[in-house]
Amino acid sequence: MEILWLCLTAFLIAGYVVLDGYDLGAGIVHLAVARSDQERRQVLQSIGPLWDGNEVWLVAAGGTLFFAFPVLYASAFSGFYLPLMMVLWLLIFRGISIEFRSHVTGPVWRPFWDVIFAIISIVLTFVFGAALGNVIRGAPLDPSSHFFLPLWTDFGVSPPVGILDWYTVLVGALSFFALMQHGTLWVAMRTNEPVAGRARRIQSYSWVGVAVLTAAVTSATWRVQPLVPANLSKYSWGYVFPALALVALAGIPLFRARGSDRGAFCASTLYLAGMLASATFGIFPYVMPSNGDPRNGLTIYNSVAGAYGLQVGLSWWLPGMALAVFYTIFVHLKFSGKVDTSLPH
Repeated sequence: MEILWLCLTAFLIAGYVVLDGYDLGAGIVHLAVARSDQERRQVLQSIGPLWDGNEVWLVAAGGTLFFAFPVLYASAFSGFYLPLMMVLWLLIFRGISIEFRSHVTGPVWRPFWDVIFAIISIVLTFVFGAALGNVIRGAPLDPSSHFFLPLWTDFGVSPPVGILDWYTVLVGALSFFALMQHGTLWVAMRTNEPVAGRARRIQSYSWVGVAVLTAAVTSATWRVQPLVPANLSKYSWGYVFPALALVALAGIPLFRARGSDRGAFCASTLYLAGMLASATFGIFPYVMPSNGDPRNGLTIYNSVAGAYGLQVGLSWWLPGMALAVFYTIFVHLKFSGKVDTSLPH
């Protein structure tokens, strides 16, 4: 049951990253690919019917984490209190920026909210990546599973560490480029020319950044977190996850060369899923390693809820997530294809 719920939680987190990732990526590049208000409407309409539904996956992931691994939930939300509050306010203002821009027509109002939307999207992608870097690197957990991290210390990865160090900043940079690429592929797939053409040009540059940073983060992770090479040495089948990410990353330019925006977007989806699966496998069975005393680390076994509760939980989790998956598929099919710029936004 512990492994099952770990897989279910990882599935929800990957679903959020893939779905809300293209929203964030579109926000990062929408000022660069759209030169006029009408063109910005194209970008916003490509995510308009979808972005708030995509965030349901984040809520579901948080709820599942709270139910299945309550000790991890309590420890992480206490130790990462500052960055989590930052994420909360950034998500709130991102929604405001999308919804408020069309309420007033003026030379300042819409450009102001467009800039806010872009800035928040940039910061969120970096913060999410840095958060993942913190989980992989580990936190200074004490025997009672508590910890506190300042925003930064000396930017080193040895205790005392902060939320930001050279490794978490590196993972944050990879997250930024990976989601920017994901967003450009979505925009290229959903918008008309010349917006789609500009998105494709930006994607070609972002792919280089993703490739370079993927190699850098992989090398750094082997140095920072010894669990990763140990797990790969013990379970050689785990190489399938990074292999999936690399094959998908290599497939993106191949699909682009064939003029298939949809194929490139699907390859980007597999890349993100492969990288997240690699991170989950790399630190297994830990869900929050300790970068001090390894015995203080949180695993799926010492942070999990009771066995009876986990079994009963499947009876509501499975139908609930079936509805969420059905809705996600339905709404993406309903609003597939190029956006209709004649609709108001």
